[in-house]
Amino acid sequence: MKIEQIYTGCLAEAAYYIESAGEALIIDPLRETKPYIERAAKDNAKIKYILETHFHADFVSGHLDLAAKTGATIVFGPTAAPGYAAHIATDGEILSLGKIKIKVLHTPGHTMESTTYLLIDEAGKEVAIFTGDTLFIGDVGRPDLVQKVKKEITPEFLAGQLFDSLRNKIMTLPDEIIVYPGHGAGSACGKNMSKETTDTLGNQKKFNYALRADMTREEFIKEVTEGLVAPPQYFPHNVIMNVTGGLNSIDQIIRRGTTALEPKDFQLVWETEEALVIDARSKDEFPKDYLPGAIFIGLDDNFAPWVGTLVTDLKQPILLITDQGKEEEAVVRLARVGYDNTLGYLKGGVKAWITAGLPTEQMDEIDAPEFAELYMKNPDMKVLDARRESEYNSQHIEGTINFPLDFINSNMSMLDKNSTYYIHCAGGYRSMITASILKARGYENLINIRGGFAALSKTSLPKTTYEAPKTML
Repeated sequence: MKIEQIYTGCLAEAAYYIESAGEALIIDPLRETKPYIERAAKDNAKIKYILETHFHADFVSGHLDLAAKTGATIVFGPTAAPGYAAHIATDGEILSLGKIKIKVLHTPGHTMESTTYLLIDEAGKEVAIFTGDTLFIGDVGRPDLVQKVKKEITPEFLAGQLFDSLRNKIMTLPDEIIVYPGHGAGSACGKNMSKETTDTLGNQKKFNYALRADMTREEFIKEVTEGLVAPPQYFPHNVIMNVTGGLNSIDQIIRRGTTALEPKDFQLVWETEEALVIDARSKDEFPKDYLPGAIFIGLDDNFAPWVGTLVTDLKQPILLITDQGKEEEAVVRLARVGYDNTLGYLKGGVKAWITAGLPTEQMDEIDAPEFAELYMKNPDMKVLDARRESEYNSQHIEGTINFPLDFINSNMSMLDKNSTYYIHCAGGYRSMITASILKARGYENLINIRGGFAALSKTSLPKTTYEAPKTML
């Protein structure tokens, strides 16, 4: 028997490969199928099942493509109603895989169809649970992601269901069982996840706030529903895609998205298709020369989640600028969160664009020590802190304005196009995204602070915790 966690850091998502006696299954696969097919081929195994723990909100599953290519059966838990062929398992049903068995445990709470899969080895011993978004390491799944689908299924109702699932189906299992969750720290599917991606159930009973033995149902509901921020706008769209199916294959999306376009052709497609140009190079390269109107969202950080947060139309035509050899990676990462309409990339990159005599712009930047000296002399300067509200409240430079990147589309009108703004985040990634979006919308007087709060905190600038936000004029 083999168990392998296939972890994708950009989405903080864990898929799983399990093999026994030449038969394999995949749990919660991402959009691309190649890694799973190659992994099974390495063991000379046939993929028999594709197990889905629930209809995912934070990514588009690859179960349909994978099933089409391998003949594997897609399995959902009780109450699931997908718009395509799948086996809807009953609570307690046993699935055979080689010499081992998988027991289906219906664990509603994150969603109504949420299911945990219990692995039983060839000796009949309960070894591991694959919990999806029911139980994380240090946390549980948020119960507010399906309330807009059925109004009677409120976060409080789902939290109560989750309490019952954990107490009646999970916590009754042996303490030595290994917990394999669907996500780790950084995912928006929970609020307090650990950086660890596996643990024993017994250890979680000691340290996971939601598994306290003396916790009442009312206390659980209150704690699980407190402090939830609005989910990224693409979440409900991904749920619908996962429920209904009927998607283009990942192979088609990659073929079109990796079309190499010469500068003049790139410019023509940009204009005629009203495409969005995403520059996915590093935050250090982008400001030196970029295409006027292009948006920076670098591949070297949480690329796909930020696209999903900021680009409100999943059908938006997209053109890419990437480092050489990174084109396919960018297309795949976009498709993982439902952005399937990538039309191609700039062949030769920005260098080819310049060689063709086409215009570029540069982003003004300043180092943290130089900014600190300037700010001490001119405390009325307008400084935007692009971190989340919780980060800002934890500690920030006195006098700065909290302007979270997450809400830039709704907050942008509060800024004055005639004012000069200095922008920082934690390390420089989000502030560069912020600056590029504002530039594309006609805000010209912007200066990015290199190194962000990490660099600013090392200067002599006074810092504070929460204070009433300044008005954005």
